[in-house]
Amino acid sequence: MTRVTRDFGDTMQRDAVPPVSADVIFPSSRFPNYKIGPNNQIVEVKQDSKTLTMKEVVARETAQLLEQQKRLSVRDLASKFEKGLAAAAKLSDEARMKDAASLEKHVLLKKLRDALEALRGRVAGKNKDDVEEAIAMVEALAVQLSQREGELIQEKTEVKKLATFLKQASEDAKKLVEEERAYARAEIENARAAVQRVEEALQEYERKSGASGKQDMEELMKEVHEARRIKMLHQPSKVMDMEHELQALRVQLAEKCKYSIQLQKELARKMGEETVSPLYELDGTEALGSFLQIQPCSLAASELSECSIQWFRLACEGGKQEPISGATKPVYAPEPFDVGRILQAEITYEGQTTSVTTAGPIDPAAGLGNYVEALVRRHDIEFNVVVIQMNGADHTSGTIHVLHIGRMRMKLCKGKTSVAKEYYSTLMQLCGVRGGGNAAAQAAFWQVKTGLSFVLAFETERERNAAIMLARRFAYDCNIMLSGPDDRAAPGS
Repeated sequence: MTRVTRDFGDTMQRDAVPPVSADVIFPSSRFPNYKIGPNNQIVEVKQDSKTLTMKEVVARETAQLLEQQKRLSVRDLASKFEKGLAAAAKLSDEARMKDAASLEKHVLLKKLRDALEALRGRVAGKNKDDVEEAIAMVEALAVQLSQREGELIQEKTEVKKLATFLKQASEDAKKLVEEERAYARAEIENARAAVQRVEEALQEYERKSGASGKQDMEELMKEVHEARRIKMLHQPSKVMDMEHELQALRVQLAEKCKYSIQLQKELARKMGEETVSPLYELDGTEALGSFLQIQPCSLAASELSECSIQWFRLACEGGKQEPISGATKPVYAPEPFDVGRILQAEITYEGQTTSVTTAGPIDPAAGLGNYVEALVRRHDIEFNVVVIQMNGADHTSGTIHVLHIGRMRMKLCKGKTSVAKEYYSTLMQLCGVRGGGNAAAQAAFWQVKTGLSFVLAFETERERNAAIMLARRFAYDCNIMLSGPDDRAAPGS
């Protein structure tokens, strides 16, 4: 077996280091790097002229740590030395036990030989020969035992040498492991310091870049605000002024229409003084986006709750009546399908029927056509709605839903969950709510398919009418006439 030793420490102590003068100029300001080469020789690592990046430094430190981890396999060698030392100790114990047994054998053989010598003097003849033969055998056994003892002594010597060698090798291995461990710890500390330097450099870079980016963003925002301020000072928004003017014109037009209807009613009343005075009249603006309500105007008029009511559409005054399915309440909100048509309501009480008619065709809502055209150009059209009824049953949750009107289908969503989704088909129906009080102008009836229907409340009358017009337009592009129950829609309506 070859003995493994490491005399690196002794070698360093024996090598004398010559003194260095104080006026010596070193080529570098940092201590050079060394590594251990073959035969425990110190080799200087030459520095590369180019500066390494932080990523390369980290990769190099990682490779050195992996190499150091491979060096730590000397610990396995130390473990093997420990096992060999234990085996040598076991052999030494066995040799000690064999020495004790050999001593007992010598004592027994000596006693046996003395007994045979004493017996040889007492016997004669053939018995004497047998005793002498036994004595010769005992002497031969003694010789063999002596030879065996010599072999055991030689083996014992070898075992002692082996134990001494293994003990020394174990101590050398322990020293080597401790040196390697110390070297590895130093390498790990260097790696940690390098990583810390990298992190500090990255943090410093991020801090500087973040500060500069934030400063640039603030300067850009200031410039944008200043540009907006200058633009508002020199170029006032004409669109806002036009919107306000249009809104004022719409209010004035509604007031004029209402006043005109009142004048027409008074004129009709004065012209028909000779005839019977009407029992009921229509109250409200005769335009899309409002609602019409039947009001009694005579003491002889019966209570509306006791009468049956049916609303009709007329293409012209005196034309054919087209019943509006489901419109049987005192209040009716015109929908886009009613624009350009005359509305008439028949009140029946105890077999007597009285009718009230609008003064003229229903007028379109101001600006609704342009609003619909602007929505058509959008990719996705959404309206915020509240579900009032579902399949005829009241829905009191009041949760905001989103109604998507696409070019191929309609979809009602609650958050990310789809409540209803259906392509345009002949089973789908969409129209304004036919009755329902003052909020009828903001509500719409949507039958998705047979067995599934909703009553939806929009935020404004404008959005409700725009949604109906958009859905009908997209359905018409799919060769589907989308209308209300029992409505007969003319092509292109």
